[in-house]
Amino acid sequence: MKYFDYAATCPISEEALQAYIKASREFFANTRSVHDAGSKADRLIEHCRERMAELLQVAAQGITFTSGGTESNLLALYALARAGKGKHIVISAGEHSSIHNVTTKLVEEEGYELSIVPMTKDGVVNLEKLKHVIREDTSFVSIQHVNADIGTIQPLETISEICQEKRVFLHSDCVQSFGKVKMDKVTSLVDSFSISSHKIYGPKGVGALYVKPSLSFTPFLPNVSHENGVRQGTLNTPGIAAFTTAAEMCLNKLEKHQAHIKRLKREFLASLKEAGEKAVGSEFESCVPSIGLCIHKIDGQHVMLEGNRRGYFFSTGSACQVGSGGPPKMLLSMGISEEEAKTFIRISFGVDQSLEDVQGLAECLNEVIRERKKAV
Repeated sequence: MKYFDYAATCPISEEALQAYIKASREFFANTRSVHDAGSKADRLIEHCRERMAELLQVAAQGITFTSGGTESNLLALYALARAGKGKHIVISAGEHSSIHNVTTKLVEEEGYELSIVPMTKDGVVNLEKLKHVIREDTSFVSIQHVNADIGTIQPLETISEICQEKRVFLHSDCVQSFGKVKMDKVTSLVDSFSISSHKIYGPKGVGALYVKPSLSFTPFLPNVSHENGVRQGTLNTPGIAAFTTAAEMCLNKLEKHQAHIKRLKREFLASLKEAGEKAVGSEFESCVPSIGLCIHKIDGQHVMLEGNRRGYFFSTGSACQVGSGGPPKMLLSMGISEEEAKTFIRISFGVDQSLEDVQGLAECLNEVIRERKKAV
């Protein structure tokens, strides 16, 4: 089995797994319980909060632990909507489905107006159109840091300047960037952001939301006792401990890991060129190296299934969108036709893979391409 879908989820690292086991055994009490066992678990959570704050270079009181990126996005957008000055919201066309779903709910149930900013042919949000759509009654803007389908990095510094000039809040979904690119500057540019554990070799079902402590808002649900009233439900203490461990490992080795993944991508593209095909998404300068490959002329679903049959596992887009009945919205917004977008596959690399692994994947795809051409 050769796994190439790290953008969807990563296997848990040994260090994170051991942290999870230890916390499950020794810190199992409810953090809101007032006895000593509960206080012990609560101290571990607060230690994790402080450590994550150090890694992200933000104030610890702004961090809320959640069940993952989707919940973090939900809580963030509702917080900014409540704190904002009007009932108009702006997102990019390339946002994760969770952002689209939350904003749809705000429109349909609470009377908000929504503007969706298209992407350029280079996979970057159209900044001129962003400036144009922001209004006096705009409550917030939500622009993801790294696209989940092709890995383009959005110019958050410029976007932040636009939002500050217009006096609107800015949220960024950083699920695909955390652990892959440096975020020390990004965290100071936004009013809120979301991250997830299972994208960085931590356990599933854990994430975090950051909202600037200076921002006053009404929580999504009233009368909540956990996480300073921001998020309901008993905390996943072992998951949070493992998430923090995974974050430390990833950020401490970020440059080494990304250099390795860049080598894997270069080797893959060099080997894939033997088939005479072009990988779309790889030519963008501002792009996370582990995401964003597309092979044309053959239906992506066919390529994925043929790869799966040969023991190579990759996807046809974000796992939260696959099955929606259409190609990734990101590609369509870039001006790629629906017919061409249906040829999309997403290949994402991991730190534990070798050059031989990616050479094998390239040969697998070369073989699928040759067979398909002969059949046509």
